[in-house]
Amino acid sequence: MSAPESTNATGSARCPAVFIAAPASGQGKTTVTAALARLLRNQGKVVRVFKTGPDYLDPQILEQASGQPVDQLDLWMAGEAYCRQRLHQAATQADLILVEGAMGLFDGEPSSADLAARFGIPMMVVMDVKGMAQTAAALMTGLAGFRQDVRILGLIANNCGSQRHRELIEQALPDSVPMLACVARNAEMTLPERHLGLVQAAEIRDDLETRFDAGARALEAEGLAAYLLAQPPVHFDAAVIDDEESLPSLLGCTIAVARDAAFSFLYQANLDLLEAMGAELRFFSPLADPAVPVSDALWLPGGYPELHGGQLATNQAMAASIRAFHEAGKPILAECGGLLYCLQSLTDYDGQTHPMLGLLPGDGWMRSRRGCQGMQTADLPEGPVRAHAHHRSIAEGTPEPIAFGRRQRHPAPGEAIFRQRQLTATYLHLFFPNNPAAIARLFGAEAPQPATVVETEECQGCN
Repeated sequence: MSAPESTNATGSARCPAVFIAAPASGQGKTTVTAALARLLRNQGKVVRVFKTGPDYLDPQILEQASGQPVDQLDLWMAGEAYCRQRLHQAATQADLILVEGAMGLFDGEPSSADLAARFGIPMMVVMDVKGMAQTAAALMTGLAGFRQDVRILGLIANNCGSQRHRELIEQALPDSVPMLACVARNAEMTLPERHLGLVQAAEIRDDLETRFDAGARALEAEGLAAYLLAQPPVHFDAAVIDDEESLPSLLGCTIAVARDAAFSFLYQANLDLLEAMGAELRFFSPLADPAVPVSDALWLPGGYPELHGGQLATNQAMAASIRAFHEAGKPILAECGGLLYCLQSLTDYDGQTHPMLGLLPGDGWMRSRRGCQGMQTADLPEGPVRAHAHHRSIAEGTPEPIAFGRRQRHPAPGEAIFRQRQLTATYLHLFFPNNPAAIARLFGAEAPQPATVVETEECQGCN
């Protein structure tokens, strides 16, 4: 492994970095990013991968591929200072930084291109070229010239059908936007999906290893890793954000965190913040364990309870334990899948209805089409926390909300926020570092703390 660039006296760190973007979703960004991360890892390099936007599933895949933690970067939800600090830290450790985009590279406000431009990271575009040839070159020419503040290195042509297919695209590309790599159609490296995105890494860990290796072999033949490592390093300045001494305290507070196949949508940044504030985290499985660990507060994050409704309903010992926790008046945060678990029942995609905890009146139903997604601010009594929603279920018969999520620009009310005793339940997934003081109070901190909110320019997402 080569030595990473050192931090200089001004607090800047240098490291080659590239932003992996696409003209749309479903082009193969995660497949290519994971394959490249595994290839570099196989070569003994340290590669730090980031994911743009609020995503739980892709980071699981990318963490397994790279062997390194994967953080989310979002200028609206997390703020520029947070993103800058994470990139600076990675640049002191890595041989290469990869940032995977979200949706199309110019979609949303802020977009992937906004993030790349803000930190001076060059972009390469992954495009599924199945069913087109010279048109791929035309699209690349347009993308490369759309904004002057974004540097596009070139094209990775995914799902290429033949050598002749490659030649037709490559010959039509302008010299300024070269073909960086061409990936042949290969089912062995394609990542499996389900209704909310990719299948969770923990469910298919061994299968993923085979797919990573197939992808690494494909990219190794293209010489892409060597090309990227030879790119001029990007300078990442240090950022000043709250240190542990200035954070509100959760010292002495023990938080039980549900984590298994049904509840796995956990930002590592959220876990890190709770621990930095002094909380002790005790993980448990609502699917398999008989009771909540002895703790002061409980967090039921999002996930896939709809895929495990029968098993959750069968584990009556756990249900009784959580109900007793609620009756004791201890704080509970239930997000999205956690909200569904707290309702009286949940009807899955097969039409089977399963009894749930009954902590909150109402019933959950899965929808085969459409859903809700987008960035919102959760206006909690403890303080505003930026968040996002992404679900394909509805909750009916619920009580009157105490508040609604505030959308970035659209005036319509966002997701409902419910409170029953010390239970806070909502479809919103909160990003804790946006307002540590509010999160500390939510989990039971007694002394009020001044709310420190990472404010950035209001932006419009996909609402």
